[in-house]
This record gives sequence, structure tokens and C-alpha cells, in this order.
Amino acid sequence: MLTAMFLAALILITVHSQETEETITYTQCTDGYEWDPVRQRCKDIDECEIVPDACKGGMKCVNHYGGYLCLPRTAQIIVNEREEAAAESTSGRNNVIRRTPADPQRAPPNPTHQIQCAAGYEQSDHNVCQDIDECATGTHNCRADQMCVNLRGSFSCQCPPGYQKRGDQCVDIDECTLPPYCHHRCVNTPGSYYCQCNAGFQLASNNHTCVDINECDANNPCAQQCYNILGSFICQCNPGFELSSDRINCEDTDECRTSSYLCQYQCVNEPGKFSCVCPEGYQVVGGRTCQDINECETTNECREDEMCWNYHGGFRCYPRNPCQEPYILTSENRCVCPVSNAICRELPYSVVYKYMSIRSDRTVPSDIFQIQATSIYPNTINTFRIKSGNENGEFYLRQTSAVSAMLVLVKSLSGPREHIVDLEMLTVNSLNYRTSSVLRLTIIVGPYAF
Repeated sequence: MLTAMFLAALILITVHSQETEETITYTQCTDGYEWDPVRQRCKDIDECEIVPDACKGGMKCVNHYGGYLCLPRTAQIIVNEREEAAAESTSGRNNVIRRTPADPQRAPPNPTHQIQCAAGYEQSDHNVCQDIDECATGTHNCRADQMCVNLRGSFSCQCPPGYQKRGDQCVDIDECTLPPYCHHRCVNTPGSYYCQCNAGFQLASNNHTCVDINECDANNPCAQQCYNILGSFICQCNPGFELSSDRINCEDTDECRTSSYLCQYQCVNEPGKFSCVCPEGYQVVGGRTCQDINECETTNECREDEMCWNYHGGFRCYPRNPCQEPYILTSENRCVCPVSNAICRELPYSVVYKYMSIRSDRTVPSDIFQIQATSIYPNTINTFRIKSGNENGEFYLRQTSAVSAMLVLVKSLSGPREHIVDLEMLTVNSLNYRTSSVLRLTIIVGPYAF
């Protein structure tokens, strides 16, 4: 095809005269060719050299028979040697054999005759003009930063891929100013370029597109929990921990410092959690609350002649017979002074022993104990008073009826502490008969407010 195009470029119009030996040749070149008066033939026009900026978009210009091609810079050009040789053979001198009418069968000149080739060509072993490869022979004058491209009868100095000609010099093409080749960032280099991705992304296999890096799968940077997001990741901590300032490591959360109401008594911080502890005599209930342990039911250490009394935070052992001379035990915790004993005339008739426990720092005023007559006699008047144990004025006895009274705590008590308060009921009848009975109340104040 290329040979046919070249042959079509030369149109010879020959007029023969029958009277004389004469040849008249008219030459006309088609588009893309021009007449070479030295070589006496049509030669191809190198549009890549004369057309300014012949190819756009980073394409390279390749001269072609009668025109040119715009190809990618990575394209390889393969020259058909047979077609090129055929084209070159037809581009030699136009040898016109002249014959006279008297000798029409005149033989052609000797084929071994030395021929004259145009510039850029040389005679071959087959006595034809063949192109000289200036690039191979080193007879070109291309610069060191240029590539020599052999042409028919000549050569061309072209720039390597990634460069373009500017005058006689090759200057780098900044691919980063051309249509976006890179997904994120483009970095120009001499004769080329490469793509970069933003943090959290990596180049895909096409070296242009950026894809997200799953940091959690690749190399989990988080101390505990990792969640991948587009271009980054987020670290989170397990319950009981919180992110440190580097947003990667986890630090234990000291829950005991965040609130003073987590535990009823004492909070103990542990890695990732906390626990509540209670003082001796108490046990943890519900994880946070302290409940009194009834040692009288669990570890009763009292003797057989003693009774165990549990209070908030501990226990006490009291004698099963609390009566002291001249009193005698008549029933549980009740001591009576016999009338037959002369000493008893000046003493209360009976003493009843009672025990109770209250929490430390109880809110005041507060009703804590009620005293009531066990026997009611007609035409009698009962009066109540605190006989002893109220030296500091912590209590007040309020009569609530003719036969009862209420002990009121009017000052807050702190434990551990034991108070013994004697509450007396005085009975007077119409005959001015007087008698009294005492309730000895032992109040045990626990060490804590729970």
C-alpha cells in the first residue's frame, strides 16, 4: 500500500516526437509531496517538522508517506522493509531510454554501469539506490538528549518519550498539567510522571486510581477495637477504658474518681472495671450496697450463758441473766425486786432489759423507742421520765398516752458507741401509793450510716 501511494505521487507526462530523438517530461506532485529538483523526483513532506504542534494531548508525531500520524508516545513503529525498499527504488533517478525510429530495438545500457544516487542514498549490490541509515552509521547530528529516526534519504532528530521539541532542544512535558491522569495527586518527573494517593489510600494495579486501605485488616494500629472508615480508621476502647491522647491506645477509666456515689462504702478501681467493698461486719449486695452481716446467725461466738445481740457492723454478747442483787430473774430480761426484801422498798419494783441498734449519724429528731405499761390499774396515773443516761441531752421522752411514751433522739450520734438509758415509769394511785419500774435500754450505735 505504501509503495502504491508513493508511485501515485509522481505523474509523468511524456511526449515523443517521431521525427527526432526527443523526450519532454512534465512533473506534478500530489498532496503531501514536493518536487526535489536535485534528485529529480517527488519527495515526501515531513509535516512533523514544519507543522507547529502537529499533535495535541501529549501524542507524538510520526511522519508518513504523504502525511503524518499522531500516536501515543509508547507506540512502537515497525517499518516494512520490503515496501520501503520498493519505494526507495522508485525514488531513484528517472532513466529515460531514448530510441530513434531507425533503431527501435536498441538495447538498454549496461546494467552494471555505475549509477549516481541522490544525497542520502547509496548504490547497493543490486545496482539500485538504497537509503543510508544515518542513525546506524552515526553520521547524524542529533543532540545527546535526542533520538535519531532514520527517514528515506535523510533522518530526523526526535525527543524521547516524555519530552517535546522547543526549538532545537528537548524540554520535559509536564504531564500533571494535562488531563487528569491521577486520582489524587500527580508528581511530574523528567520525561515521565507518577501518581500519589492521600493518606489512608494506596495505588491500585493501574497505578492511577487510589483505593482505600483497610488499616484494621492490614495492621491493626488500635490497642483494642478498630473501625475502618474511608481514608482512615477509628479506635475505640472496651468498656472500662478510654482513648488516650494519641487516639490509639486505651487507658483504664478510674470510675472511682468520676463519681463518689458508685459505692456505698468504698470503690476499688481495677483494670477496665471497678468493684465495691464493704467494711468488716458488712457484705456487698447488688454490687454496690453494703448490708449488715448477722453474726449471731453465722458466727455466734457467745457463751451458753450469754445471748448474742446483732447490731449494724458487729455483735455483742450480753448475759442471759442480767439481774443484779437484790433483783431476781422472773422472765426473759425481766428482773423483780422482792417486796419481802426491805432494800427493795427504796428501789424500782422491776427492771426490764432491752437492746436496740441504730445507724451512725441518724437524722434528728427521730423517734427511736416506745415505752408502754404492761399492766394497767384503775384510778392510777402514769408519768414517764429519763432517769439516767442522758447527761449530754441526746434524748427526749415524749409521753404519747396515759400508759406510753416515745423516746426521741434529738442529737445525732456517731458510732461505734454504746448508750445505756434508764426510762422510768412512775405510777401513783388515789391512795397516794407510789411504785416505779425501769426499762434499761442499751442503744448500740453502728460505726457507719448504713
